[in-house]
Amino acid sequence: MNFLRHLSVLFLLPALLWAAESPGVKNGSVRVSLVAASAAIEAGKPFTIALRMQHDPHWHSYWIAAGTGYPTSINWTLPPGFKAGEIQWPTPTILRDSSGKIVGNGYSDESFLLVEITPPARPELRAGENLDPTSSSQPAATAPLAPGTKIKLAAATEWLMCQDVCMPGEAKLEIALDVASATQPDAQWAQPITQARAQLPIAATEWNLTATQDDKNVTLRLTPKSGNTHKPTELHFFATDALTDYTQLATVTADHDGWVLILPLDAAADKATKRLTGVLASANGWSAGASYGGLVIDVAFSNDAGPTLPTVTRPTSNLTPPPTALAAPTSLLATLGLAFMGGLILNLMPCVFPVLGIKILGFVNQSGNDRKKITAHGLTFTLGVLVSFWALAGALLMLRAGGAQLGWGFQLQSPIFVFGMAVFLLIFALNLSGLFEVGLSATSVGGNLQMQDGFAGSFFTGALATLVATPCSAPFLAPALGAALSLSAGQAFLIFTAIALGLALPYLLFSIFPQAIKLLPKPGAWMETFKQFMAFPLYATVGWLLWVLAGQTKDDDNALLLISFGFVLVAMAAWAYGRFGQASGKPQRQLAGRIGAALLLASGLYTGWPQTTAAPTTAGSYQVTWEKWSPAAIAAAQAAGKFVYVDFTARWCATCQTNKATVFHHDAVLAALAQQQTVLLRADWTNRDPLITAELARWHRSAVPFNLIYAPGKIQPIILPELLTPQIVLEALARAGK
Repeated sequence: MNFLRHLSVLFLLPALLWAAESPGVKNGSVRVSLVAASAAIEAGKPFTIALRMQHDPHWHSYWIAAGTGYPTSINWTLPPGFKAGEIQWPTPTILRDSSGKIVGNGYSDESFLLVEITPPARPELRAGENLDPTSSSQPAATAPLAPGTKIKLAAATEWLMCQDVCMPGEAKLEIALDVASATQPDAQWAQPITQARAQLPIAATEWNLTATQDDKNVTLRLTPKSGNTHKPTELHFFATDALTDYTQLATVTADHDGWVLILPLDAAADKATKRLTGVLASANGWSAGASYGGLVIDVAFSNDAGPTLPTVTRPTSNLTPPPTALAAPTSLLATLGLAFMGGLILNLMPCVFPVLGIKILGFVNQSGNDRKKITAHGLTFTLGVLVSFWALAGALLMLRAGGAQLGWGFQLQSPIFVFGMAVFLLIFALNLSGLFEVGLSATSVGGNLQMQDGFAGSFFTGALATLVATPCSAPFLAPALGAALSLSAGQAFLIFTAIALGLALPYLLFSIFPQAIKLLPKPGAWMETFKQFMAFPLYATVGWLLWVLAGQTKDDDNALLLISFGFVLVAMAAWAYGRFGQASGKPQRQLAGRIGAALLLASGLYTGWPQTTAAPTTAGSYQVTWEKWSPAAIAAAQAAGKFVYVDFTARWCATCQTNKATVFHHDAVLAALAQQQTVLLRADWTNRDPLITAELARWHRSAVPFNLIYAPGKIQPIILPELLTPQIVLEALARAGK
């Protein structure tokens, strides 16, 4: 049997010579490809695939804790039963720009990012069949992975490549591998992947580690265990949690048989951090005869440098990426206060008021009911706000833990979400206008159902208020959100809870003190008029969302026209439902009306469904020209001795639009910009843009608006507050000109 087994492998070898490498894709200044350590795989036996990255001279990509950029990502599409592990990150190097300034952590020249793939233990194909995850006709997952079958692995990868300028890159790759009776190493790639594996950080089993922290620095002490005579050189620490400042080199001194590293804290570091985590690199590795390599550092902070703490190790593939936004106010209590104030102010924002007006109408309508019912509705509304904020916080934190880069209001970066919100609010407004009624059939179901529907309505109104509140990030709210996205999960949930309580406070007070409802007008015929009137703010909100969609969809009249026609069909569906589906008469007529309404609604959604593309550069409405922001555009303007004004903005950001209307239509501001011959750059975050997200994170921000003024000959810009006035901008321009 063994003879036949090896003979089958020999027959397969000619086909295996080409099977362990995917065609390379060149995007920008980096060529990527998938390579395999094994020429053939065996059922149930893990094997290694590497993303090979070949950088042009002087270009680089980024490690898991990038610094200024963002790390490379791989999204796998695998056959049924196959599982992919996390990226195993080689020990990074210090990245510098042409001036020698440290700009991050990552890789240049050639690098391999390793991923372990585990095939199913129970084979799934018959001999002669192919297993392709992209194929529409898959075989039944019952037959074994027998020798002679073929599998295909697909991966979509994204990265950021930089020299003195940065640009994102992406590629879709595939690699085909044969299945054999025994795993065989690939003649071309087994050795390079083995060498790449030697560059992975190793566990600190031969070293004693202690770490202490003060207001400015972290002190890491490294001493060899008995029998360890290796002396590492040119030590450098790479933090995985943004605790230490990646732009500054550590001070390294010898201490008896060991070493002491003084690591400057990052300005936005969370000093409540309990552990020091990262990779300690050595130019001569961590054993005799080794080359550049890393040591996994994961050690708890001690109160003093005396006792030696046991080293806690973890797999290198589980290194935790840093948060996207790093700024946090020094006092959690102060942050909670800002969060509460921001939530309270949201009640006055144009995004929220139309929805909350409906809730006020509900309180008026309930004024004749007993106190318990009023209290229950107010508390249910508050619960809806809280649950929605908690859900949004959980989504943000989960995506952050997975390495995603995003900020507050991220859901409005999705044109599909914006379109869905616009359709929903349009239907809501048409209901208020009397085109149809909600719940007419519910009255016959039972007495308790009406009460349940009422509480569900209160809960849903709170949830809806949360959804539409996010783009109205008032100045009080921006720093609190920046902190929430950088703190621990528990502290972040406290901040989101404070925002939710601020938003719900007026209605919570109504529920606690229902006698205050007596101050409101008593129910009467005026309520129908008021209900219809409240539809118009919702129509205005739909118009605003349509304007947001105009910046997110294809830059042509047809795209916006189709969305508008889609809204018309949605409105016609509401009319058909109210006119025929709810009309008295024969049941057949009602059924036909409801079917027609459903078809019209489906037609409207299909017609208006947005086809996304990159947003066009928005031009100003005055005698100045806004250009598209990029690091290269800033560098070019500074090299020419120009002043530069940078506006990070988004169409869904209400504060951004307020700033534009207030400041950039002001004659004095326009005159000052013209006098200084200022170059105006706009970073449009309406659609998700990883480069803009990374730049915001570099300035410890997670929300827009964010404005900068660069002066000629000065590296550091002037940072403006979130809410602008003409006087603030004029003073900043004058200060930049000194």
